[in-house]
Amino acid sequence: MTHANLHIRETTTEDLDTIKDVVTRSFGYDKEAMLVAELLADETATPVVSLLAFDGESPIGHVLFTRAYFDGAEESPMMHILAPLAVIPECQRQGVGGQLITTGLERLKELGSHVAFVLGHLEYYPKYGFVPGAEAQGYPAPYPIPAEVADYWMIQRLSEQNIGHGKIRCCVELNKPQHWRDEESDR
Repeated sequence: MTHANLHIRETTTEDLDTIKDVVTRSFGYDKEAMLVAELLADETATPVVSLLAFDGESPIGHVLFTRAYFDGAEESPMMHILAPLAVIPECQRQGVGGQLITTGLERLKELGSHVAFVLGHLEYYPKYGFVPGAEAQGYPAPYPIPAEVADYWMIQRLSEQNIGHGKIRCCVELNKPQHWRDEESDR
């Protein structure tokens, strides 16, 4: 299936129910949808880039980038983290997520963000410019990531500016430890 009528736009406050529906359908449960709602209400997450993808009038995907900081720093250069990316099941593996990521990264550059991070699949995110092993490059994640999956913590530079190095802290809502645990180990 191709999406000849695919278009992407920034979200508004009126889109919250649509976003939650897309994210819930994408993941098959509402945990991430609740997280997105909390992130969109989190003042420490701003400026955010929140984008919805539509096939014609039907919402089919969403991506959210929220503010990241150097842990313990009084001031940090503008940095963001991608979390989560959601595409409804019947539209997955058709380029929708990639278009959301690409559009989001362009918006981040326009905002003046210097770096984007993601904790995600090694087979997927490098296609869109993310470089595996952000910790090895001087940017440890907010919580320890096991060595066997350390490359899943990735970085993409959005500007040429040297921003220094340091441990990353997310906005208040995303920095909670439950968002950084391996759910398999919680069972």
